[in-house]
Amino acid sequence: MTQVYFDHNATTKVDDAVLAAMLPYFREHYGNASSSHSLGLAARRAIDQAREQVAQAVGARPAQVIFTSGGSEANNLFIRGVADSLKPSALIVSAIEHPCVMRTAQALTRKNGEKWQLHYLSVDAAGQVNTDEATEMLVAEKPAMVSVMLANNETGVIQDVTSIAEAAKTQGTWMHTDAVQAFGKVPVNFDELGIHAMTLSAHKIYGPKGAAALIIDERLPLKPLIYGGGHEDGLRSGTENVPAIVGFGAACELAISRLTESMAHTVKLRDHLEHGLLAMGATVFGLDASRLPNTCYFALPDIEGDTLVVRLDKRGFAVASGAACSSAVPGKSHVLEAMNVPTILARCAVRASLGPDNTIEEVDAFLSAIRHIADELRKMSVLLNV
Repeated sequence: MTQVYFDHNATTKVDDAVLAAMLPYFREHYGNASSSHSLGLAARRAIDQAREQVAQAVGARPAQVIFTSGGSEANNLFIRGVADSLKPSALIVSAIEHPCVMRTAQALTRKNGEKWQLHYLSVDAAGQVNTDEATEMLVAEKPAMVSVMLANNETGVIQDVTSIAEAAKTQGTWMHTDAVQAFGKVPVNFDELGIHAMTLSAHKIYGPKGAAALIIDERLPLKPLIYGGGHEDGLRSGTENVPAIVGFGAACELAISRLTESMAHTVKLRDHLEHGLLAMGATVFGLDASRLPNTCYFALPDIEGDTLVVRLDKRGFAVASGAACSSAVPGKSHVLEAMNVPTILARCAVRASLGPDNTIEEVDAFLSAIRHIADELRKMSVLLNV
Protein backbone atom coordinates (compact mmCIF):
# COMPACT_ATOMS: atom_id res chain seq x y z
CA MET A 1 0.00 0.00 0.00
CA THR A 2 1.39 3.38 -1.03
CA GLN A 3 1.63 5.79 1.87
CA VAL A 4 0.16 9.27 1.44
CA TYR A 5 2.50 11.58 3.29
CA PHE A 6 0.83 14.42 5.24
CA ASP A 7 3.65 14.99 7.75
CA HIS A 8 5.88 17.53 6.00
CA ASN A 9 6.40 19.57 9.20
CA ALA A 10 8.21 16.56 10.68
CA THR A 11 10.54 16.06 7.73
CA THR A 12 10.58 15.94 3.94
CA LYS A 13 12.07 13.55 1.42
CA VAL A 14 15.28 14.65 -0.29
CA ASP A 15 14.51 16.21 -3.66
CA ASP A 16 16.03 14.47 -6.69
CA ALA A 17 17.95 17.63 -7.64
CA VAL A 18 19.31 17.93 -4.09
CA LEU A 19 20.43 14.29 -4.09
CA ALA A 20 22.15 14.78 -7.45
CA ALA A 21 24.06 17.75 -6.04
CA MET A 22 25.15 15.74 -2.99
CA LEU A 23 26.25 12.46 -4.58
CA PRO A 24 29.66 13.56 -5.94
CA TYR A 25 30.74 14.62 -2.43
CA PHE A 26 30.36 11.10 -1.05
CA ARG A 27 32.80 9.47 -3.47
CA GLU A 28 34.44 11.70 -6.08
CA HIS A 29 35.04 14.90 -4.08
CA TYR A 30 35.49 13.32 -0.69
CA GLY A 31 38.26 15.57 0.61
CA ASN A 32 38.37 17.24 4.02
CA ALA A 33 37.51 20.90 3.50
CA SER A 34 40.39 21.88 5.81
CA SER A 35 42.99 20.14 3.64
CA SER A 36 45.10 22.24 1.27
CA HIS A 37 45.33 19.73 -1.60
CA SER A 38 42.97 19.74 -4.59
CA LEU A 39 40.40 17.36 -3.05
CA GLY A 40 40.21 19.50 0.07
CA LEU A 41 39.97 22.71 -1.91
CA ALA A 42 37.10 21.27 -3.97
CA ALA A 43 35.24 20.50 -0.75
CA ARG A 44 35.92 24.01 0.57
CA ARG A 45 34.59 25.58 -2.63
CA ALA A 46 31.43 23.48 -2.34
CA ILE A 47 30.86 24.67 1.23
CA ASP A 48 31.47 28.27 0.20
CA GLN A 49 28.90 27.93 -2.58
CA ALA A 50 26.36 26.39 -0.21
CA ARG A 51 26.94 29.22 2.25
CA GLU A 52 26.17 31.71 -0.50
CA GLN A 53 23.01 29.80 -1.46
CA VAL A 54 21.72 29.73 2.12
CA ALA A 55 22.52 33.40 2.67
CA GLN A 56 20.89 34.51 -0.57
CA ALA A 57 17.73 32.56 0.26
CA VAL A 58 17.13 34.61 3.44
CA GLY A 59 18.59 37.99 2.53
CA ALA A 60 21.81 37.60 4.51
CA ARG A 61 25.54 37.64 3.73
CA PRO A 62 27.57 34.43 3.51
CA ALA A 63 29.71 35.48 6.50
CA GLN A 64 26.56 35.43 8.63
CA VAL A 65 25.88 31.71 8.01
CA ILE A 66 27.16 29.29 10.65
CA PHE A 67 26.57 25.67 9.64
CA THR A 68 25.47 23.21 12.35
CA SER A 69 24.27 19.60 12.48
CA GLY A 70 20.61 20.50 12.97
CA GLY A 71 18.09 23.07 14.13
CA SER A 72 18.41 21.92 17.73
CA GLU A 73 22.14 22.58 17.72
CA ALA A 74 21.64 25.99 16.10
CA ASN A 75 19.08 26.99 18.73
CA ASN A 76 21.41 25.79 21.48
CA LEU A 77 24.28 27.71 19.90
CA PHE A 78 22.33 30.95 20.17
CA ILE A 79 21.04 30.50 23.72
CA ARG A 80 24.08 28.91 25.30
CA GLY A 81 26.58 30.78 23.12
CA VAL A 82 25.18 34.16 24.10
CA ALA A 83 24.72 33.10 27.73
CA ASP A 84 28.39 32.08 27.94
CA SER A 85 29.38 35.49 26.58
CA LEU A 86 27.42 37.59 29.08
CA LYS A 87 26.82 37.93 32.79
CA PRO A 88 23.63 36.09 33.83
CA SER A 89 20.52 38.25 33.65
CA ALA A 90 17.09 37.58 32.17
CA LEU A 91 15.96 35.53 29.18
CA ILE A 92 12.53 35.57 27.51
CA VAL A 93 11.01 32.83 25.34
CA SER A 94 7.46 32.25 24.20
CA ALA A 95 5.40 29.54 25.86
CA ILE A 96 5.08 27.66 22.57
CA GLU A 97 8.74 27.28 21.61
CA HIS A 98 10.18 24.02 20.34
CA PRO A 99 11.62 21.89 23.17
CA CYS A 100 15.18 22.54 21.99
CA VAL A 101 14.64 26.22 22.83
CA MET A 102 12.46 25.73 25.89
CA ARG A 103 14.64 23.13 27.60
CA THR A 104 17.89 24.90 26.80
CA ALA A 105 16.51 28.10 28.32
CA GLN A 106 15.32 26.19 31.38
CA ALA A 107 18.76 24.62 31.79
CA LEU A 108 20.31 28.08 32.21
CA THR A 109 18.18 28.61 35.32
CA ARG A 110 19.67 25.49 36.93
CA LYS A 111 23.36 26.34 36.51
CA ASN A 112 25.53 26.41 39.61
CA GLY A 113 26.40 29.86 40.90
CA GLU A 114 24.73 32.80 39.20
CA LYS A 115 21.57 31.79 37.37
CA TRP A 116 19.56 33.20 34.52
CA GLN A 117 15.98 34.35 35.13
CA LEU A 118 13.57 32.85 32.61
CA HIS A 119 10.29 34.52 31.63
CA TYR A 120 7.60 33.19 29.32
CA LEU A 121 5.48 35.11 26.82
CA SER A 122 1.89 33.88 26.81
CA VAL A 123 -0.22 33.27 23.72
CA ASP A 124 -3.89 33.86 23.06
CA ALA A 125 -6.52 31.27 22.17
CA ALA A 126 -5.40 31.41 18.52
CA GLY A 127 -1.79 30.64 19.47
CA GLN A 128 -0.41 34.13 18.83
CA VAL A 129 2.15 35.75 21.12
CA ASN A 130 0.82 38.96 22.65
CA THR A 131 3.13 41.68 21.31
CA ASP A 132 1.98 44.24 23.91
CA GLU A 133 2.89 41.81 26.69
CA ALA A 134 6.22 41.22 24.99
CA THR A 135 6.97 44.95 24.90
CA GLU A 136 5.99 45.38 28.55
CA MET A 137 8.12 42.41 29.63
CA LEU A 138 11.11 43.65 27.66
CA VAL A 139 10.88 47.05 29.37
CA ALA A 140 10.32 45.56 32.83
CA GLU A 141 12.92 42.77 32.74
CA LYS A 142 15.49 44.23 30.32
CA PRO A 143 16.57 40.72 29.29
CA ALA A 144 19.86 39.94 27.58
CA MET A 145 18.10 37.82 24.96
CA VAL A 146 14.69 36.80 23.68
CA SER A 147 13.65 33.95 21.39
CA VAL A 148 10.28 33.75 19.62
CA MET A 149 9.69 31.26 16.83
CA LEU A 150 8.56 32.57 13.44
CA ALA A 151 5.96 29.85 12.89
CA ASN A 152 4.80 27.18 15.31
CA ASN A 153 5.53 23.61 14.31
CA GLU A 154 2.19 22.28 15.60
CA THR A 155 -0.40 24.93 14.76
CA GLY A 156 1.48 26.65 11.94
CA VAL A 157 0.58 30.02 13.49
CA ILE A 158 2.93 32.80 12.33
CA GLN A 159 4.22 35.17 15.00
CA ASP A 160 4.79 38.92 14.72
CA VAL A 161 8.53 38.59 15.22
CA THR A 162 9.27 41.96 13.61
CA SER A 163 7.30 43.91 16.23
CA ILE A 164 8.97 42.03 19.07
CA ALA A 165 12.40 42.57 17.48
CA GLU A 166 11.78 46.32 17.32
CA ALA A 167 10.90 46.39 21.01
CA ALA A 168 13.93 44.22 21.82
CA LYS A 169 16.31 46.60 20.08
CA THR A 170 15.12 49.54 22.17
CA GLN A 171 16.20 47.60 25.27
CA GLY A 172 19.51 46.40 23.84
CA THR A 173 18.23 42.81 23.83
CA TRP A 174 19.61 40.18 21.45
CA MET A 175 16.69 38.77 19.42
CA HIS A 176 16.51 35.26 17.92
CA THR A 177 13.84 33.45 15.95
CA ASP A 178 13.55 29.75 15.18
CA ALA A 179 12.47 29.89 11.51
CA VAL A 180 12.82 26.16 10.87
CA GLN A 181 9.12 25.64 10.11
CA ALA A 182 8.57 28.93 8.30
CA PHE A 183 11.44 28.81 5.83
CA GLY A 184 10.43 27.25 2.52
CA LYS A 185 6.72 27.71 3.27
CA VAL A 186 6.52 31.51 3.48
CA PRO A 187 8.98 34.31 2.59
CA VAL A 188 11.71 34.73 5.21
CA ASN A 189 14.17 37.65 5.17
CA PHE A 190 16.72 38.09 7.93
CA ASP A 191 17.17 41.85 7.59
CA GLU A 192 13.45 42.59 7.21
CA LEU A 193 12.66 40.68 10.39
CA GLY A 194 15.08 42.93 12.29
CA ILE A 195 16.55 40.10 14.34
CA HIS A 196 20.07 39.21 15.48
CA ALA A 197 19.94 35.44 14.95
CA MET A 198 17.79 32.94 13.05
CA THR A 199 17.71 29.14 12.80
CA LEU A 200 17.13 27.17 9.58
CA SER A 201 17.18 23.44 8.85
CA ALA A 202 17.69 21.50 5.61
CA HIS A 203 15.44 18.51 6.18
CA LYS A 204 12.28 20.64 6.38
CA ILE A 205 12.86 21.95 2.82
CA TYR A 206 13.56 18.72 0.89
CA GLY A 207 17.19 18.68 1.91
CA PRO A 208 19.12 16.11 3.97
CA LYS A 209 19.05 15.54 7.70
CA GLY A 210 22.26 16.58 9.42
CA ALA A 211 22.61 20.12 8.05
CA ALA A 212 21.27 23.39 9.43
CA ALA A 213 22.43 26.92 10.12
CA LEU A 214 22.37 29.75 12.60
CA ILE A 215 22.23 33.06 10.71
CA ILE A 216 23.76 35.78 12.87
CA ASP A 217 24.26 39.49 13.12
CA GLU A 218 28.06 39.65 13.21
CA ARG A 219 27.91 41.88 16.31
CA LEU A 220 26.24 39.08 18.30
CA PRO A 221 28.35 38.04 21.33
CA LEU A 222 28.66 34.30 20.82
CA LYS A 223 30.87 31.55 22.16
CA PRO A 224 31.00 28.09 20.57
CA LEU A 225 29.38 24.97 21.98
CA ILE A 226 31.99 22.77 20.31
CA TYR A 227 35.68 23.65 20.51
CA GLY A 228 38.34 22.13 18.30
CA GLY A 229 39.93 23.09 15.03
CA GLY A 230 38.16 26.42 14.72
CA HIS A 231 35.80 25.59 11.87
CA GLU A 232 32.91 27.94 10.97
CA ASP A 233 34.87 31.03 11.95
CA GLY A 234 35.67 29.44 15.29
CA LEU A 235 32.01 29.07 16.27
CA ARG A 236 31.41 25.40 15.38
CA SER A 237 34.43 23.12 15.27
CA GLY A 238 34.33 19.71 13.61
CA THR A 239 34.98 18.33 10.14
CA GLU A 240 32.20 19.61 7.93
CA ASN A 241 29.52 17.26 6.59
CA VAL A 242 30.19 18.36 3.03
CA PRO A 243 27.49 16.31 1.23
CA ALA A 244 24.78 17.49 3.66
CA ILE A 245 25.91 21.12 3.48
CA VAL A 246 25.93 20.96 -0.32
CA GLY A 247 22.42 19.49 -0.18
CA PHE A 248 21.31 22.25 2.17
CA GLY A 249 22.48 24.90 -0.27
CA ALA A 250 20.77 23.21 -3.21
CA ALA A 251 17.55 22.81 -1.20
CA CYS A 252 17.56 26.52 -0.30
CA GLU A 253 17.89 27.49 -3.95
CA LEU A 254 15.03 25.18 -4.92
CA ALA A 255 12.83 26.36 -2.04
CA ILE A 256 13.04 29.97 -3.17
CA SER A 257 12.43 29.13 -6.84
CA ARG A 258 9.30 27.13 -5.96
CA LEU A 259 7.96 29.20 -3.07
CA THR A 260 5.13 31.10 -4.79
CA GLU A 261 3.77 28.02 -6.52
CA SER A 262 4.10 25.87 -3.41
CA MET A 263 2.28 28.40 -1.21
CA ALA A 264 -0.64 28.68 -3.62
CA HIS A 265 -0.97 24.91 -3.99
CA THR A 266 -0.71 23.95 -0.32
CA VAL A 267 -3.10 26.64 0.91
CA LYS A 268 -5.67 25.36 -1.59
CA LEU A 269 -5.25 21.84 -0.23
CA ARG A 270 -5.34 23.02 3.39
CA ASP A 271 -8.53 25.04 2.90
CA HIS A 272 -10.19 22.09 1.18
CA LEU A 273 -9.14 19.80 4.03
CA GLU A 274 -10.38 22.18 6.71
CA HIS A 275 -13.72 22.68 4.96
CA GLY A 276 -14.26 18.93 5.15
CA LEU A 277 -13.09 18.66 8.75
CA LEU A 278 -15.26 21.51 9.97
CA ALA A 279 -18.25 19.86 8.31
CA MET A 280 -17.54 16.82 10.53
CA GLY A 281 -17.58 18.98 13.67
CA ALA A 282 -13.81 19.19 14.06
CA THR A 283 -11.97 21.98 15.86
CA VAL A 284 -9.12 23.55 13.87
CA PHE A 285 -6.57 25.15 16.18
CA GLY A 286 -5.36 28.62 15.20
CA LEU A 287 -8.05 28.87 12.54
CA ASP A 288 -8.43 32.65 12.86
CA ALA A 289 -4.70 33.39 12.95
CA SER A 290 -2.19 33.90 10.17
CA ARG A 291 -0.78 30.42 9.55
CA LEU A 292 1.59 28.49 7.34
CA PRO A 293 -0.23 27.58 4.12
CA ASN A 294 0.37 23.86 4.56
CA THR A 295 -0.53 23.22 8.22
CA CYS A 296 -3.81 22.01 9.69
CA TYR A 297 -3.92 21.10 13.39
CA PHE A 298 -7.32 19.69 14.25
CA ALA A 299 -9.28 17.58 16.71
CA LEU A 300 -12.39 15.47 16.41
CA PRO A 301 -14.12 15.50 19.80
CA ASP A 302 -14.04 12.17 21.66
CA ILE A 303 -11.50 10.58 19.28
CA GLU A 304 -7.99 10.46 20.73
CA GLY A 305 -5.32 11.82 18.44
CA ASP A 306 -2.92 8.90 18.94
CA THR A 307 -5.67 6.44 18.07
CA LEU A 308 -6.65 8.35 14.94
CA VAL A 309 -3.01 8.59 13.82
CA VAL A 310 -2.50 4.82 14.16
CA ARG A 311 -5.72 3.99 12.31
CA LEU A 312 -4.97 6.47 9.55
CA ASP A 313 -1.53 4.92 9.17
CA LYS A 314 -3.13 1.51 8.64
CA ARG A 315 -5.24 3.07 5.89
CA GLY A 316 -2.17 4.54 4.22
CA PHE A 317 -1.98 8.10 5.58
CA ALA A 318 0.99 9.47 7.52
CA VAL A 319 0.07 12.27 9.95
CA ALA A 320 1.18 13.28 13.44
CA SER A 321 -0.39 13.71 16.86
CA GLY A 322 1.40 16.93 17.77
CA ALA A 323 5.11 17.39 17.11
CA ALA A 324 7.41 14.58 15.99
CA CYS A 325 10.23 15.96 18.14
CA SER A 326 8.03 15.75 21.25
CA SER A 327 6.86 12.17 20.85
CA ALA A 328 8.41 11.22 24.21
CA VAL A 329 5.23 12.62 25.78
CA PRO A 330 2.46 11.33 23.51
CA GLY A 331 -0.96 12.93 23.80
CA LYS A 332 0.33 16.06 25.55
CA SER A 333 1.00 19.34 23.75
CA HIS A 334 2.56 22.25 25.61
CA VAL A 335 1.42 24.45 22.70
CA LEU A 336 -2.26 23.61 23.17
CA GLU A 337 -1.81 23.91 26.93
CA ALA A 338 -0.45 27.44 26.43
CA MET A 339 -3.49 28.21 24.26
CA ASN A 340 -5.75 27.08 27.16
CA VAL A 341 -7.26 24.28 25.09
CA PRO A 342 -9.15 21.89 27.40
CA THR A 343 -7.11 18.77 28.10
CA ILE A 344 -9.83 16.45 26.84
CA LEU A 345 -9.82 18.22 23.46
CA ALA A 346 -6.03 18.56 23.32
CA ARG A 347 -5.74 14.78 23.59
CA CYS A 348 -7.66 14.56 20.31
CA ALA A 349 -5.22 16.74 18.36
CA VAL A 350 -3.83 15.60 15.01
CA ARG A 351 -1.54 17.54 12.68
CA ALA A 352 -1.70 17.25 8.91
CA SER A 353 1.10 19.13 7.14
CA LEU A 354 0.85 19.13 3.38
CA GLY A 355 3.45 19.35 0.63
CA PRO A 356 3.58 20.48 -2.99
CA ASP A 357 3.33 16.89 -4.25
CA ASN A 358 0.03 16.23 -2.46
CA THR A 359 -3.24 16.40 -4.39
CA ILE A 360 -6.89 17.28 -3.87
CA GLU A 361 -7.73 13.61 -4.52
CA GLU A 362 -5.47 12.58 -1.63
CA VAL A 363 -7.17 15.11 0.64
CA ASP A 364 -10.60 13.75 -0.33
CA ALA A 365 -9.44 10.20 0.35
CA PHE A 366 -8.05 11.35 3.70
CA LEU A 367 -11.38 12.93 4.67
CA SER A 368 -13.20 9.78 3.65
CA ALA A 369 -10.86 7.67 5.79
CA ILE A 370 -11.42 9.93 8.79
CA ARG A 371 -15.21 9.63 8.41
CA HIS A 372 -15.01 5.83 8.33
CA ILE A 373 -12.63 5.66 11.30
CA ALA A 374 -14.73 8.12 13.33
CA ASP A 375 -17.87 6.10 12.64
CA GLU A 376 -16.15 2.85 13.63
CA LEU A 377 -14.77 4.28 16.86
CA ARG A 378 -18.08 5.85 17.86
CA LYS A 379 -19.96 2.62 17.23
CA MET A 380 -17.42 0.76 19.37
CA SER A 381 -17.86 3.34 22.10
CA VAL A 382 -21.65 2.89 22.03
CA LEU A 383 -21.33 -0.91 22.25
CA LEU A 384 -18.91 -0.67 25.16
CA ASN A 385 -21.30 1.59 27.05
CA VAL A 386 -24.39 -0.59 26.54
